[in-house]
Amino acid sequence: MEKLSITLPAEMVDVINAEIDAGAFASTSEVIRAAMRAWMRQEEEHKERIAAIRARVRESLDDPRPSLSSQEMRAAIDALYEKHR
Repeated sequence: MEKLSITLPAEMVDVINAEIDAGAFASTSEVIRAAMRAWMRQEEEHKERIAAIRARVRESLDDPRPSLSSQEMRAAIDALYEKHR
């Protein structure tokens, strides 16, 4: 492990200390490690969502079906609406 020195706003320090005082964590280091794990998990999930969105966009751009004009699309939506009305 590597020791780091960080500066946090008083509000964050108060939250950390409250968690330790409540017994949720034994030390400041444990709180920071838990926060980093949560952040890293969130970042990984974000990257996965972005990759999925990019893949869907790529699939859409590569779709060989012809594009529809806005008028054709509106007509298709209106027909669908009327059918299920």
